[in-house]
Amino acid sequence: MFNAYGDVQSCTLILDKTTGKSKGFGFVEISKVGNAKAAIQALNGKSIDGNKIRVKKADPVNNAK
Repeated sequence: MFNAYGDVQSCTLILDKTTGKSKGFGFVEISKVGNAKAAIQALNGKSIDGNKIRVKKADPVNNAK
Protein backbone atom coordinates (compact mmCIF):
# COMPACT_ATOMS: atom_id res chain seq x y z
CA MET A 1 0.00 0.00 0.00
CA PHE A 2 2.61 2.57 1.07
CA ASN A 3 5.23 1.41 -1.43
CA ALA A 4 3.07 2.88 -4.19
CA TYR A 5 4.22 6.30 -2.91
CA GLY A 6 7.96 5.68 -2.66
CA ASP A 7 10.71 3.60 -1.13
CA VAL A 8 9.54 2.29 2.25
CA GLN A 9 12.61 2.29 4.51
CA SER A 10 10.87 0.63 7.46
CA CYS A 11 7.49 -0.51 8.67
CA THR A 12 6.85 -1.26 12.34
CA LEU A 13 3.65 -2.69 13.80
CA ILE A 14 3.24 -1.96 17.51
CA LEU A 15 2.38 -5.04 19.57
CA ASP A 16 1.09 -5.44 23.11
CA LYS A 17 3.95 -6.77 25.26
CA THR A 18 1.65 -9.08 27.22
CA THR A 19 -0.59 -10.55 24.53
CA GLY A 20 1.60 -10.10 21.45
CA LYS A 21 -1.43 -8.77 19.58
CA SER A 22 -1.45 -5.60 17.51
CA LYS A 23 -2.26 -2.40 19.36
CA GLY A 24 -3.87 -1.12 16.16
CA PHE A 25 -1.16 1.26 14.99
CA GLY A 26 2.28 1.30 13.46
CA PHE A 27 4.87 3.43 11.74
CA VAL A 28 5.98 3.58 8.10
CA GLU A 29 9.13 5.44 7.09
CA ILE A 30 9.33 6.66 3.49
CA SER A 31 12.70 7.92 2.23
CA LYS A 32 11.58 11.14 0.49
CA VAL A 33 9.53 13.82 2.25
CA GLY A 34 7.49 14.61 -0.87
CA ASN A 35 6.55 10.96 -1.29
CA ALA A 36 5.61 10.70 2.38
CA LYS A 37 3.35 13.76 2.04
CA ALA A 38 1.70 12.20 -1.03
CA ALA A 39 1.07 8.97 0.92
CA ILE A 40 -0.47 10.91 3.81
CA GLN A 41 -2.71 12.87 1.43
CA ALA A 42 -3.83 9.79 -0.50
CA LEU A 43 -4.22 7.23 2.29
CA ASN A 44 -5.53 9.17 5.29
CA GLY A 45 -9.15 8.20 5.87
CA LYS A 46 -9.06 5.17 3.57
CA SER A 47 -10.68 1.92 4.67
CA ILE A 48 -8.79 -1.35 5.18
CA ASP A 49 -10.86 -4.43 5.96
CA GLY A 50 -13.70 -2.16 7.08
CA ASN A 51 -11.49 -0.05 9.35
CA LYS A 52 -10.81 3.59 8.57
CA ILE A 53 -7.09 4.37 8.84
CA ARG A 54 -5.46 7.57 10.01
CA VAL A 55 -2.19 8.47 8.30
CA LYS A 56 -0.18 11.41 9.60
CA LYS A 57 3.36 12.56 10.22
CA ALA A 58 4.67 11.12 13.48
CA ASP A 59 5.39 13.52 16.32
CA PRO A 60 9.11 13.77 17.10
CA VAL A 61 10.33 11.89 20.16
CA ASN A 62 12.56 13.68 22.65
CA ASN A 63 15.21 11.15 23.69
CA ALA A 64 17.04 13.56 26.03
CA LYS A 65 17.10 12.45 29.66
